[in-house]
Amino acid sequence: MLAESARGFLDEKAPVKHLRDMRDAGKTHDPALWKEMAEMGWAGILIPEEFGGVDMGHAAAGVLATEMGKTLVASPFLSSSVIAATALKQVSDARAGEALAAIASGERTYALAIDEKSKFNPEGTEMPARREGNGFRLSGKKTFVIDGGFADRLLVLARTGDGLTLFDIPADRAGITRETQSMIDSRDAARVVFDEVEATGEDVLGQVDDAMSVLKPALEAGQAALAAELSGVAAGAFGMTVGYLKERKQFGLLIGQFQALQHRAADLWCQTEVTASAIAHAGRMLDADPENATLAVSLAKARATETAKQAVIEGVQMHGGIGMTDAFDMGFFMKRARAGAEWLGDYGYHAETVARLKGF
Repeated sequence: MLAESARGFLDEKAPVKHLRDMRDAGKTHDPALWKEMAEMGWAGILIPEEFGGVDMGHAAAGVLATEMGKTLVASPFLSSSVIAATALKQVSDARAGEALAAIASGERTYALAIDEKSKFNPEGTEMPARREGNGFRLSGKKTFVIDGGFADRLLVLARTGDGLTLFDIPADRAGITRETQSMIDSRDAARVVFDEVEATGEDVLGQVDDAMSVLKPALEAGQAALAAELSGVAAGAFGMTVGYLKERKQFGLLIGQFQALQHRAADLWCQTEVTASAIAHAGRMLDADPENATLAVSLAKARATETAKQAVIEGVQMHGGIGMTDAFDMGFFMKRARAGAEWLGDYGYHAETVARLKGF
């Protein structure tokens, strides 16, 4: 029922044409669309009811992310409603509760500022947070900050002496410079520079030198939801391709009658089904046993990355020349698949995690 209601809303309010129109207008975010999504309860999908959310769990968040992937929705859902909300839920204080309520209402958006180099590596964070009195001074650079160009607040990972600390700070605080960049998939990814940015003890989310206690559950929630979005990207590309096979003719025959194309389409369908199963399992593990969900989450992200890649490549090839043109939507799916593959760990990162956890 959730998937059906989401599908109806997104087909009307956020089809792929909506992304194209935003790109052509130089926009990477639609605040009006996000407001409507929040009114439907999507912004609070993981937030407890006491803070205005609906608290349906990670499996439900994956359902929404999958449907968003099918029409390439550009929204702060993953950054704010999944990653930030999960991080804030690890902290039981009034400030965290206020932030959760603001996310659920759609009034506040977050971005995750972790990456410093070309690859995802939270444990390798180098940006220092220098102690100064009862607070800290942050100096350094963060890259690939998804939704960082318009987010109200930033979750910033920095090194504090003996460990890593996660800070929750306003994006407009003195010393922060945001260089907004539009990625190939027409979404926002900012480069954020911190120049002696002041952070107090109240800005610390969790405990000093113990960021991963708060951040690890948030990252895994984001990785699972991103995997679901990528599965939606694959499903959207697959649907377009099958539709084309049923209407395009060559030599007086529908090209869907050619056995070679049937085999390729059938193989892709099998891959999408197996990936969907892995994603559903990751959502169930996060809901039932989050302490032991890492293997399921990394498996889902790795599979979704490869399946989305296969779907868009097959889509372009089976559409022929038109698949290479900007006038046709398949290119948008290919670009989203490429950007999603890199965020929160690429195939190699998650394949290595799976191998390590399996004892290889």
